[in-house]
Amino acid sequence: MIDQATNNSHAWNQFNLVSFVIAAVMMAGGIFFMDAGFAAKGFYSMSALMLVHTSISATKTLRDNQEAKRMVNKIEDAKTEKLLMDINK
Repeated sequence: MIDQATNNSHAWNQFNLVSFVIAAVMMAGGIFFMDAGFAAKGFYSMSALMLVHTSISATKTLRDNQEAKRMVNKIEDAKTEKLLMDINK
């Protein structure tokens, strides 16, 4: 099993950050200039913040689950390799 750590480039990280900022500004601008009452704007603002929060949480949870599976596979591979070495002795 080949374990390759993938590091994103600085340009990719900057692109993602700039994209997020642009999207957040556009969403805030859309809510601010929306032809609706204060209560409706507040509802949409809270919904937008919750959507961003849950998106980040879901992404982190998926990544953590994937990393946990990778660690379990490494441990199982190490146990198998040790067992095979013991049999060959």
